[in-house]
Amino acid sequence: MGSAELPPISSLPGLTSSERAAVLDLLFEPCLQLHTLSVALLQERSFPSYDDMIASIGVQLTDLAESTSTSDKEWLESILAAHPRLGDKKVDSSQSRAEQAQLNTGEDDESKDLARLNEEYETTFPGLRYVVFVNGRSRAAIMKDMTERIGRGDINSERFEAIKAMCEIAADRANKALSQS
Repeated sequence: MGSAELPPISSLPGLTSSERAAVLDLLFEPCLQLHTLSVALLQERSFPSYDDMIASIGVQLTDLAESTSTSDKEWLESILAAHPRLGDKKVDSSQSRAEQAQLNTGEDDESKDLARLNEEYETTFPGLRYVVFVNGRSRAAIMKDMTERIGRGDINSERFEAIKAMCEIAADRANKALSQS
């Protein structure tokens, strides 16, 4: 399996654990906590599509968000933190780097504002990282959304927003990878 190739969805149960983890890494971000949560799911269940698989992982993440267990919330936060900060200069994932490309252009003042908003977000929501499906939106639109979410100040809503965004990003990556094969 190449770096941007997805195996046929029907083959997931027969893949090795490391191959299933690589599928998760391609669609989400490399994250051992996500591997622990979801690698077995990809072996135990057959999915009719990648969208269905991603939705099932979304359910797992939502279960963590709805749990009353502090350790479940911390586990979820470690998964959400696998996504790089928006506008960071050093982004390990080539997919995130490409998805955020338009956010890394423009005025230095805007870059500083985005960095300040990332810091403010992470102070307002300890343990969380701002995750959004950029989908071609401008830096200004993303910063407006981030400001509104900070202003809302609801950490539980943020967990659900981040899960939704992670699943939207994963579905977009799956669709792009499948259209290239």
